[in-house]
Amino acid sequence: MDGVVNVHKTAGPTSHDIVDGLRRIFGQKRVGHAGTLDPMATGVLVVCLGKATRIAEYLTATDKEYRAVMTLGVTTDTQDSTGEIIAESDASGVTPEAIKLAAGSFVGDIEQIPPMISAIKHEGKPLYKHAREGRTIERAPRPVTVYSIDVSIPPGILPGGLNRAEAELTVRCSSGTYIRTLCADIGEALGCGGMMSSLQRTRVGRFTIDQAVTVDQLDEALTEGRLADCVCKMSDALEDMPAVRVDSEAEIRILRGLSVAASEGLALGSTVRVLTASGELLAIGVIAEIDASLAVKPHKVLAGASQ
Repeated sequence: MDGVVNVHKTAGPTSHDIVDGLRRIFGQKRVGHAGTLDPMATGVLVVCLGKATRIAEYLTATDKEYRAVMTLGVTTDTQDSTGEIIAESDASGVTPEAIKLAAGSFVGDIEQIPPMISAIKHEGKPLYKHAREGRTIERAPRPVTVYSIDVSIPPGILPGGLNRAEAELTVRCSSGTYIRTLCADIGEALGCGGMMSSLQRTRVGRFTIDQAVTVDQLDEALTEGRLADCVCKMSDALEDMPAVRVDSEAEIRILRGLSVAASEGLALGSTVRVLTASGELLAIGVIAEIDASLAVKPHKVLAGASQ
């Protein structure tokens, strides 16, 4: 089966665990996710089946939305509640207005230093493995974009030895943004430190949490013979990408890796879906200038990719 599944990940399992579960349910080996979630995190995990693994990079690059609980007054070595506490401070005096102002300063194009507990590789090994071995690797800041941060302040103070204030953040951001780092940076800006105490991803591109299915629900669908209803077609998964529909003659050219004429209104260098006359995803193409005319140049031909 080729397509995309919008999985509602629960807290506890790794993203790899979820992928293994879908390999079992769908009875196929070619399964992968389009952007990991930490074990403690819940929410949308986009999983690609069969040929759809070849479009994972485009799904990974889409904008994301998260809902996180930020705890102020405590700093950990992982920037979240799974780590060791390295500093504590009294945050009871931090006002809602100050939190909103500090959070607002991180909206826009910013740079983040990736946390050591991340999958970014250094010398071929993920940073989290270096961290487990007691090493700290110098990391260069990376550009990301935070489109908005909405702050909600629940009443009351969290219990603990020192007063810790709590705030809920709803963040819309570009791919590659670390929410735990955002929480830590906001806490640092407030002078009391902070960490992420819970995280839920509510949207990845067009895939939203209200449409997501759990692994248990997929098991039920398998038993009831309606598993295909849980799979999104590849062409629909990339619906935000401009489309070029081709006839049978142009389809043959695309399958041979040859360019075809582009529709009007497409920008030079843009990435497009190449669809068959029936609307199936045939290829991913790039708009190029060939012989003084705009054309669709095949970049990834998906037909026959599983053979």
